[in-house]
Amino acid sequence: MIGFLPSFRFSRNPGLTLVAFIGVLCLAVVVAQLVLEDDISTLVMAGLVFVGLGIVVAILNDWRRGVYLLLGWVLFEDLFRKYLGNNMAVFFAKDILAIVLYISFIAARRNRPVKSFRPPFLVPLLIFIWFGVIQMFNPNSTSIFYGLLGMKVYFLYVPLMFIGYALIESEEDLQRFLTYNTWLILAVVGLGIAQSIIGPKFLNPIVLQDDIRELSTLYRTSPITGLTAYRPTSVFVSHGRFANFLIVCWLSALGFAGYLLLRTRRGRNLAFICLGVIAVGSLMSASRGVFMWNAGNAMVVTAGFLWGAPWRQGETRRVLRTIQRALLAVGLALLAMMTYFPDQVASRLAIYSETLSPDSPTSELAFRARDYPLKNFMMAFDHPHWATGYGLGTCTLGTQYVVRIMHATRMGIGVENGYGQLVVELGIAGLILWIILSVAIALSAWKIVRRLRGTPWFPLGFVIFWYAFTLLIPMSYIAFINYQDYVMNAYLWLLLGILFRLPDLARKTVELDAAPMLAAEPRQA
Repeated sequence: MIGFLPSFRFSRNPGLTLVAFIGVLCLAVVVAQLVLEDDISTLVMAGLVFVGLGIVVAILNDWRRGVYLLLGWVLFEDLFRKYLGNNMAVFFAKDILAIVLYISFIAARRNRPVKSFRPPFLVPLLIFIWFGVIQMFNPNSTSIFYGLLGMKVYFLYVPLMFIGYALIESEEDLQRFLTYNTWLILAVVGLGIAQSIIGPKFLNPIVLQDDIRELSTLYRTSPITGLTAYRPTSVFVSHGRFANFLIVCWLSALGFAGYLLLRTRRGRNLAFICLGVIAVGSLMSASRGVFMWNAGNAMVVTAGFLWGAPWRQGETRRVLRTIQRALLAVGLALLAMMTYFPDQVASRLAIYSETLSPDSPTSELAFRARDYPLKNFMMAFDHPHWATGYGLGTCTLGTQYVVRIMHATRMGIGVENGYGQLVVELGIAGLILWIILSVAIALSAWKIVRRLRGTPWFPLGFVIFWYAFTLLIPMSYIAFINYQDYVMNAYLWLLLGILFRLPDLARKTVELDAAPMLAAEPRQA
């Protein structure tokens, strides 16, 4: 990971050295003054500004390095934000870094040709963006700032798809990105597991800002036995964001493990350790959604791996070995957790069994999975302007900040259903356009998966397809906040770009592997 960070050296110019020395001396004086005044927040904020400027310089120098820096910042930004009183400057830092990354990428394309592509779903995507721009000026909206918020949440990370495509030029690039992502996952999920055991005092400041206090201190109680479990947030400000991240990293870890077992021995232990850690994190999250989604995703991915196994090459045994080792890693990790922390595990298991089992008198499975989302979807049509909507961003994630900072009039609209929210914001036409876009993306991704069938890259392709399908259709139907979560959103578009790059990467790798054999064949007279 150190190799991704920028390197610096002192200048040989005496004048610049003197200026740098004076600057460091002034900085030391300011820091000393802040320490004496016990103004730690300002000190940390000043440090983050310098770190941010360093990251900006590094991204402008090398957009590839910027991808790794942006991904790391996206995951750990909330940790600084909640220790700085939910500071909005920190909240929008990732958006600035993303824009800087786009500028660096465009500049690199002008100086050095970078392979680009035209996504098959470009037309429905552009139509949906165009419709979103129009909805910014919906007369039912009380402030243009709602529309600007909606544009940021919906579309800011879409260009990551093109960057993800250009990032992977070789198999080495692919393995470097997946390994880096795995280390990030281990850090975030490992901290979440520790917090689920220690409690909310870990990774949370003593005094939490009002907007995020409730999000970071949630508990769940089993309805029959009365056992209580803390819902960890890890490095994030809310349990929901950590829960969503567990879904993303579970799928990516499954795909990484399958790819490594079919392609190379390097990094296999890391991948399977990551699977075990994520399984424990999912159990300890006290989130019924994570428990159900990851259990269902594991079954679908297993079936998909068996379907796409390279039967002709005789590699089916490796696919079965992948499944076997994944189950072993998960089983050992859960067994260790039950052995050393039985009470914490028991409270989570009680919550799952008493609220999800069909045999339980307090089961909420049918209500939460079917009845509640459908009821809220129908409630969207109780809004007077459901046909045309109230405007982009009017009930989007983050509207409380528009009200607080921009003094916009509170809309007081919205429903707890994803498709219902689209109706409220964009009208019935917006919902139809979203469904068309979602289906177009899923079908385009599926075509790539079919092309990869029987190759070592199939596991990666399949999990990216399944993640895109799951997020854009069933998860967005239940709650559109899942798509609006910037972690889920950034991973979606970045991974889609990588998916569309895999066929070209597979073709090049096969050609390189075949070249030595062709050269070794004797010439015929």
